[in-house]
Amino acid sequence: MHHPACRLVLLFLLAFPMTGCDPAPSSIATTADETASPARTLDWDELMPLDFEPEALFEGIDIASLADDDPLAIELLEKLRQIWDAAPVVEALDGERVRLPGFVIPLEMDGPAVTEFLLVPFYGACIHVPPPPANQTVLVEAAAELRVIIRQVYDTVWVTGRLAARPTDTGLAKAGYTLTASAVQPYP
Repeated sequence: MHHPACRLVLLFLLAFPMTGCDPAPSSIATTADETASPARTLDWDELMPLDFEPEALFEGIDIASLADDDPLAIELLEKLRQIWDAAPVVEALDGERVRLPGFVIPLEMDGPAVTEFLLVPFYGACIHVPPPPANQTVLVEAAAELRVIIRQVYDTVWVTGRLAARPTDTGLAKAGYTLTASAVQPYP
């Protein structure tokens, strides 16, 4: 029996789209650092080195024809997870002030405020489907004075702050970057 979830996981290699971007009901939160210098707006593909090609694992294999319990499918999925967990980052982005859109996966709360969350490029990452590659997962740490209120799980936001190319294992997912947020705003 072919299970659609297996194919879905494997097809995420082909694209990491920002789809389903409903307006986020998050409040606007900023710090004094927000007015310091203009931030570089990034696309998710800019977080991946140009030579990162995990799809090479599937060359010559018709993955759509594999059943979930096929030993080859199981082996490929395990290899893919290893590649994604060790996905390289773009070191040149380390220390840059950036602005990045994405979906929020709360990790730490202080009352109604989110103090730490994962920012991912597609809806459902880490909960409904396996986490994206580490270089497509950003651990966001809100500045102490920043009050980020998220009213719905998976709100879509713009996050502005200082990016660090510092791999971290959050327990839920491996993140290739850490972003110290100076602003979190609803994604239009």
